[in-house]
Amino acid sequence: MKINKKIVSLLKKKKLKLAIAESCTGGMLSSAFTSVSGASKVFTMGFVTYSNQAKINILKVPKKIIQKHGAVSLQCCLSMVNNLSKISNSRVCVSITGIAGPKGGTKEKPVGLVFIGIKNGKKIIVSKNHFKNKGRSAIQKATVKKTINLVMKQI
Repeated sequence: MKINKKIVSLLKKKKLKLAIAESCTGGMLSSAFTSVSGASKVFTMGFVTYSNQAKINILKVPKKIIQKHGAVSLQCCLSMVNNLSKISNSRVCVSITGIAGPKGGTKEKPVGLVFIGIKNGKKIIVSKNHFKNKGRSAIQKATVKKTINLVMKQI
């Protein structure tokens, strides 16, 4: 059984709901879960908050966080997952923000830098990742794979 199917099954068994807010993966993570039959019993919502404006307007990330730390930061990722938890009333929430490339990277924030936030109840983890720059699609796929594995560990 694929890990995303295992997660959906586990969430059903534990009567938990899942919500996702993703940026650089553009909906790939939500798709990985909604492609599983029966996911509607556990998946409440998925947002692709690609722009800073979407992060501010939909996820209520304070503008100051983005101005001070940037959209690709631990602080932004944490704010995304915390606010998603309030919006969705889901126990398990996931946020992703990063730079998939091929452009947009800097010395401080290179292409392949991705923050993944997971909240299960009151427990929150934010994982800082540096995926190899093997192209945009490879970074997105690596992010989704890593996130699914992290979700599995947290539930």
